[in-house]
Amino acid sequence: MRGAVAWILGIALAANGFVMLGAPAAWYAAVPGVAATGPFNAHFIRDVGVAYVLCGAALAWFAISPAARPAAVIGAAFLALHAAVHLWDAAAGREHVHQLLIDLPPVFLPPVLAIWIVWRPLGRGPIANKGAEHDQVASAAAARRV
Repeated sequence: MRGAVAWILGIALAANGFVMLGAPAAWYAAVPGVAATGPFNAHFIRDVGVAYVLCGAALAWFAISPAARPAAVIGAAFLALHAAVHLWDAAAGREHVHQLLIDLPPVFLPPVLAIWIVWRPLGRGPIANKGAEHDQVASAAAARRV
């Protein structure tokens, strides 16, 4: 399930980023609430578009290979911090609180999904398993010496 969500979210984020890179004015006009955040700035939209392409690529890569977890974690962190900026701006009065409702699907849902995708509880995974294997090997070696 997480793999499928990683693919879908990764492709959606990367597609959004490519639109931001290729058609920043169209993206600015099409996304609800964006025009209310400030004047059009093609360079800034392209900068953020690069981040979205990389987040999307990291999540799609993670869907293919668990070795991409560090990249996917960084992508999830960007998405979470981006959402935190939106919350902070609303809390500081720089954005209308009702904008948070508009931001719910495009700004707040992706980091929740990305964190869920990359989440690995403590004590699980290769590092924890390696330690357990080492303990078993050490115990077996000690038992042979006795």
